[in-house]
Amino acid sequence: MSAERLTFQSAGCAIHLYVAGEGPPLLLIHSVNAAASAAEVRPLFQHFQRTRTVFALDLPGFGFSDRSERPYTPRVMTDAVHGVVDVIRQRLGPVPLDALAVSLSSEFLARAATEAPQHFRHLALVSPTGFARRDQRRRAPGSTLAMPWLLKLLRGPGWGGAVFRGLTRPAVIRFFLNKTWGSKNIDEPMWRYAVATARQSGAEHAPLQFISGGLFSGDIQNIYEQLSLPVWMSHGVRGDFTDYDQKTLVASRPNWRITIFPTGAMPYFEVPQAFFDEYQAFLDGP
Repeated sequence: MSAERLTFQSAGCAIHLYVAGEGPPLLLIHSVNAAASAAEVRPLFQHFQRTRTVFALDLPGFGFSDRSERPYTPRVMTDAVHGVVDVIRQRLGPVPLDALAVSLSSEFLARAATEAPQHFRHLALVSPTGFARRDQRRRAPGSTLAMPWLLKLLRGPGWGGAVFRGLTRPAVIRFFLNKTWGSKNIDEPMWRYAVATARQSGAEHAPLQFISGGLFSGDIQNIYEQLSLPVWMSHGVRGDFTDYDQKTLVASRPNWRITIFPTGAMPYFEVPQAFFDEYQAFLDGP
């Protein structure tokens, strides 16, 4: 993305941030997968920089952020969100900001907003995790779905790197994006960037912890219910990410608004104007 690039420290980890535009702050947070990066929010970044100061974060272990071998947990990711909020407040003043997160990152944003609600104004959660029919996410506070045995297996001597390389071959990345879109009409620039970012040194560390469950919060349904800020949830109806049966947990809450798009899991790529209009109407609301 064509933008100013910043780096800040969070828990000893160098975190990368794109910044562009002028106006009230808007924070964008990409999803988590084997080849994730801020490239996943490019349409939103390009559109809203016309009226907002837009910040797009590369989460720890992804994009241009630190990819060293270290624990990658919901706490690490949530602290990175708090860290970027501090950077935004230093740059634009102590004003509450709007923030949007995609898929699993919705869990990190929601947790940050329950811990520091005074720093946020509106939350947008695109295809958030934790609402599937079989999700049982009311475990102890701060718990995760980590399976240490699986992480050990994935990191196994001689095959750990091979597992990740297999998951991030260009054809495999395209296969998973087809499942995300629910069609073969994926965004080609995003596919090319995903292939490139997955080839960088250390790219396997955070994804392997994601695959073994270590980035999923065991208590996220409780966290979602604790949110008191205005929340806009949106999701599509195609592809692998269409099970939101448990959105009934929040659908009747007065601060939640839910929109369904006739798309895959990233509707702002497929129906950008409809998504922008819905999101802007939410931002302009009380």
